[in-house]
Amino acid sequence: MATTRAAERARLSEARDRRVPWRRWGPYLSERQWGTVREDYSANGDAWNHFTHDQARSRAYHWGEDGLAGFSDDKQRLCLALALWNGRDPILKERLFGLANGEANHGEDVKEYYWYLDSTPTHAYMRWLYRYPHAAFPYEALVRENGRRTRTEPEYELVDTGVLDGDRYFDVQVEYAKASPEDVLARITVTNHGPEPETLHLLPTLWFRNTWAWWPEKGVPSLRAGEAAEGRRVVEASHPELGPRRLHLEGAPELLFTGNDTNPERIPGPAGPSPYVKDAFHARVVGGRVDAVNPALEGTKAAGWYRLPLPPGGSAVVRLRLVPAGEDPGRPFQGFDAVVEERRGEADAFYASITPASATPDQALVLRKALSGMLWTKQYYFFDADLWLEEHGVSPLDASASPVRNRHWFHMVNDHVLSMPDKWEYPWYAAWDLAFHAVALSGVDVDLAKDQLELLLQESYLHPSGQVPAYEWNFGDVNPPVHAWATLFQYRMEQAARGKGDLTFLRRSFGKLLLNFTWWVNRKDRSGQNVFEGGFLGLDNIGVFDRSSPLPTGGYLEQADGTAWMAVFCQNMLEIAVELAAEDPAYEDFAAKFAEHFLWIAAAMNKGGAGGMWDEEDGFYYDVLRLPDGSATRLKVRSMVGLLPLCATTVLEPWQRERVPRVAAAFRERLRRMPEILRFIHPTGEGHLGHGGRGIAALVGPDRLRRILARVLDPDEFLGPHGIRSLSRFHAAHPYAFHAGGREYRVGYLPAESDTGMFGGNSNWRGPVWFPVNALLIRALLQFHAYYGDDLRVECPTGSGREMNLFEVAREISDRLQRTFLLDARGRRPFLGGKERFQADPRWRDNLLFHEYFDGDDGSGLGASHQTGWTGLVATLIQLFGDLDAARALEVGKRAAFDRGGARQKSKK
Repeated sequence: MATTRAAERARLSEARDRRVPWRRWGPYLSERQWGTVREDYSANGDAWNHFTHDQARSRAYHWGEDGLAGFSDDKQRLCLALALWNGRDPILKERLFGLANGEANHGEDVKEYYWYLDSTPTHAYMRWLYRYPHAAFPYEALVRENGRRTRTEPEYELVDTGVLDGDRYFDVQVEYAKASPEDVLARITVTNHGPEPETLHLLPTLWFRNTWAWWPEKGVPSLRAGEAAEGRRVVEASHPELGPRRLHLEGAPELLFTGNDTNPERIPGPAGPSPYVKDAFHARVVGGRVDAVNPALEGTKAAGWYRLPLPPGGSAVVRLRLVPAGEDPGRPFQGFDAVVEERRGEADAFYASITPASATPDQALVLRKALSGMLWTKQYYFFDADLWLEEHGVSPLDASASPVRNRHWFHMVNDHVLSMPDKWEYPWYAAWDLAFHAVALSGVDVDLAKDQLELLLQESYLHPSGQVPAYEWNFGDVNPPVHAWATLFQYRMEQAARGKGDLTFLRRSFGKLLLNFTWWVNRKDRSGQNVFEGGFLGLDNIGVFDRSSPLPTGGYLEQADGTAWMAVFCQNMLEIAVELAAEDPAYEDFAAKFAEHFLWIAAAMNKGGAGGMWDEEDGFYYDVLRLPDGSATRLKVRSMVGLLPLCATTVLEPWQRERVPRVAAAFRERLRRMPEILRFIHPTGEGHLGHGGRGIAALVGPDRLRRILARVLDPDEFLGPHGIRSLSRFHAAHPYAFHAGGREYRVGYLPAESDTGMFGGNSNWRGPVWFPVNALLIRALLQFHAYYGDDLRVECPTGSGREMNLFEVAREISDRLQRTFLLDARGRRPFLGGKERFQADPRWRDNLLFHEYFDGDDGSGLGASHQTGWTGLVATLIQLFGDLDAARALEVGKRAAFDRGGARQKSKK
């Protein structure tokens, strides 16, 4: 048992310390390559309509691949995935189907049911489940009905079509296990849950990413049928970088071969090197065309065609093994199941080791599913922006204002495995998403979390100006600057786990973050007054106007969230500089710089009067609209924008002040010379030290803190049953209205989907609960509690008469977030909403999804359905409060033991 418990940790150590390539093979295929910017060569930048789902089966991709339960090497050279056919569909199912942005009433949306059930960090064990109807998949009905519905109506889902009624579906479960870093086993279990016999056509497919069409100098790799003993088939793969490999297929499936090249009969363009094309398996299996596949049994794409007749409730198992030729076992399926079960047991032991002892079985399930989903949502991301722009006719030396997107990012060459927000809806990285992913991933794989943060600061990502790329649709947009916070979090997590932080990682990151901070100061502080803009800042439609577009009034916005984010950035950089100053006193200068920056930002944000962001009457922060005539008005929308100033809160421990005495002295001197600054920050310094001699750097002082928290904890405002809402429920009865240019602009409380297309309309910040900002608010409350202890108590919920300290408030919010996924007293999971099939049937109810955001009133999941990324923070909350409980219990135990010992001593006397 001890060996089982340590096995995955040993693999992680081998990968870190000896570079054993345990992570070389993993779930690195996208779930949607079509409809992305990378594959867009349209004249107008319309990626969705330029490359559609219908074209995807016939058109070779340029920059990546996609597939069902996809598995590949870390450069996506050789790919393994499934293709399925139920005997009725019009197309072979090789990829997930969903609606393009213009086809659905709430933006792009995958219309399939699949779950990431399990994964270890090294991908030594993984499990995935797909639910496939017996009836013909209702492609046209889903497009037609969703296109008919308005934004105020719910989305039309696969379950609504009736094709799953009577349990008439197959479950297709895929398990991957590694016998060694390069020896990959795949066990596929197909179950017929329906009342009649059904046949599933299963085609495990192996293929090479098409590099030869774009980079012919690389040559063309090859697949061919190999010799095999009776009872199995073999596909031999040859690639100049990967070397020779073999895919063993259990049983005697019919082998099919073709080329991974565009079909010129369906997609206009030059023909590939072979008459056998990408959609040949569709033509052979669905169309019955024997001549569509290569009779010579060779090509760049191959599959084994299994016909699996299944009685009602019956199952069939298919085994595959992909192995380097030099490691090929003589009997590839001997002991196969034993290896899979051993890896599964090791996964059980690994997750048990990272789950707090106080966690309930259901919390343990949520934690494991959340982190497994995040590990499945890693994807190889390849994008050479210079080449892509050249192919669009744009040159880096051309000074003209080209309309082509991302034209200022010629330096960018992304060629790594990255954590995606959602591999179908968002199969590209986003900067602030990735920072939150890293925080959650640190609870399962610190090395991966650090690697992800460092990637975006590399010269092939970070713009020469210092800007961090936002996301593929526009790298030049601005995401909140949370990278420094996530970097510091990783450092502290590693410090706690290994007894020592990685100062090299911290130092390297600090230099790049300094560039990014300078970019913000130079580009987003229009007037040089320490108040910041930034546009939508990831909060989509939260404002009165689209904050990334010219305002209908003219002028500009001074943003409460943008300014608060910069205050947080200052605090994070100050803390990192203090940490580095232990080894190099030169970092004291940087610590002083960021302490000074924080003071000026606080003064600018908290200044009084009509032009300030703080509204004394309302007790809330608002964006300020600066008009061309110099006048200013507050846009009085009570939203997450006005709560983010709470997050600019950091406790300063006595040892931190002692480490940088010169900075502490300069700070005291600044306050002595300019005592008026104290009006703009939380009281700190001599005479204002908190518990344990702690200082505090915070935008919000105690009086404002109480006033804001009274709103935050009010069920009629921000405190929802499942977390803090992004917009106050006050605006349900009192929508905010602003008039400009003869038009009214309104913001009302919308607990679920957006009723506006502002900023794409794919997400909604006008009422739903979002996990990332909730996590930051919880962090702020814990920081305040570290300073105040039990000395500051507030009513929670507001109006309840029940008082809590701020630790208890933080726990209350965390508990509400966790309850989104946990079984309630009626045995229902709130995130599943009102669909009875999902709530009543354990086959549906206990397979968890981690949506993009959640209904502000009932907690049902909304937006991207597999957004395991920042919603994976639920695992962090379970771990955090479980560990805090354990630490408190240990402290209480020590105190009790001390008291008992003292009592015994007294009795002896």
